[in-house]
Amino acid sequence: MWNFAVAVFLVELYGNSLLLTAVYGLVVAGSVLLLGALIGDWVDKNSRLKVAQTSLIVQNLAVVLCGVLLMLIFQFQDPLAELYSGWLLTACYIVIITVANIANLASTATSIAIQRDWVVVVAGEDRNKLADMNATVRIIDQLTNILAPMLVGQIMAFGSHFIGCGFISGWNLCSMCLEYCLLWKVFQKTPALAVKAGQKEEYVELSQLNPKQAMAETENPSEGSQLVNGAVAGKNDVAAEVSFCRRLWDPVRTFQAGWVAYYNQSIFLACLSLAFLYMTVLGFDCITTGYAYTQGLNGSILSLLMATSAVCGILGTVVFTRVRRRCGLVRTGFISGVAQLSCLLLCVASVFAPGSPFDLTVSPFQDLASQLVRGASALPEISPTVATVITTSLANSTTGGHDMEEMPQVDSYLSVGLLFTGVIAARVGLWSFDLTVTQLIQENVKESERGVINGVQNSMNYLLDLLHFIMVILAPNPEAFGILVIISVSFVAMGHAMYFCFAYRSLRSRLFLCFSPEQKTVTRAPSVSSV
Repeated sequence: MWNFAVAVFLVELYGNSLLLTAVYGLVVAGSVLLLGALIGDWVDKNSRLKVAQTSLIVQNLAVVLCGVLLMLIFQFQDPLAELYSGWLLTACYIVIITVANIANLASTATSIAIQRDWVVVVAGEDRNKLADMNATVRIIDQLTNILAPMLVGQIMAFGSHFIGCGFISGWNLCSMCLEYCLLWKVFQKTPALAVKAGQKEEYVELSQLNPKQAMAETENPSEGSQLVNGAVAGKNDVAAEVSFCRRLWDPVRTFQAGWVAYYNQSIFLACLSLAFLYMTVLGFDCITTGYAYTQGLNGSILSLLMATSAVCGILGTVVFTRVRRRCGLVRTGFISGVAQLSCLLLCVASVFAPGSPFDLTVSPFQDLASQLVRGASALPEISPTVATVITTSLANSTTGGHDMEEMPQVDSYLSVGLLFTGVIAARVGLWSFDLTVTQLIQENVKESERGVINGVQNSMNYLLDLLHFIMVILAPNPEAFGILVIISVSFVAMGHAMYFCFAYRSLRSRLFLCFSPEQKTVTRAPSVSSV
């Protein structure tokens, strides 16, 4: 809900300009890129309950604070703009972006802790159960991404941005309490969550020294945790004597160690392949939506396309569970990659289909050069850029106006039709592949490194996502969108090529079997893991 609303709020704050939204996106991407490994390391080194509670509280309180600040600015924006020549209002913008970024970092920690660690512990050794839980979490996430924007959009359409900010603040405050209680109940019902990998080693040593006390601790896990924490506390007292300079250097060493550990994973190529899928404009983000507006599609059609895309994403999670049971986990990733890449070939065909604005005679840097040399007021009179169309549509939607700017007429809708057919159909393979790599990380990364590896994975995802935005900034005009499509499909192909190398290294010629031989032995030998 907040992720959708914050972009609209920032656009409205800065006079229907995308500047604040772009700055916010850059800050978020840069923060996760730099701090992803540190966040993961913090998740690894602290108890599960403490991590989940802290990140949940920080995330929701930061959103509440942002909502309150936005309400104040919407209410007193004109007086604030006159104070100190507008510098006070600029300071408010900086505070909002900073607090919103803290909320995003806390959300990253929550995602790593719950979806990448808690789920694995709750599922235990049952990999089928783990796959089902991953799919269920993803379906819930997809449904939330559909329903939340609809709810917030209606509130802002029939009310105001002030009311929208207040609703989101109240919602997060109430949901924080509910989520906190649910986390506590899950923690109580799953004793394995109380002990992490490092604590388990301490517990083994203590049990060898005093078996009777270890048995008593098994019956009363809270006392055992206190004993383990006491032993860890003794080590922390020694660590407290480390010099101040060395402490300052610790984050840098943690950052370096996290990336080295990520590179040394046996599933490194599979993880890297997932990151490469983020280097694409072929998704329902502001870039593709803006391009669709330049091709004559209105908001009503786009909303239907986005709903269809979400349904295909949910279908992809269902396909993942069924294909994994029949073919095994590694083969599921290979099949999903082939399916996604095959669908994206329709997007390549759309570049050369009738109705496509693709034109190599128009320099992809024409808009950028015009802005740098002549300034924003002297742009050349060509087709609207993606950013211009998004700004116009957002301005009309937030003010409640119905006289939207007339979209440019196109000779044929075949090109844009092929584009969105490929994008929507590819969602099935995309989400199935995403779940495959997620479970590969869950099953193959040591428990003591889950946090840092997933933190680095998030950093890689944001890095490639940041590169795709830079690519759009360099070539923003619709005539160059075909180049962006071809580059995007090339990166997706490279990502799946890396996954193929990983899969073939793991299974060799067995990769091309239509079923997993290991699956047939599960009924007779439940302990045998699927490939």
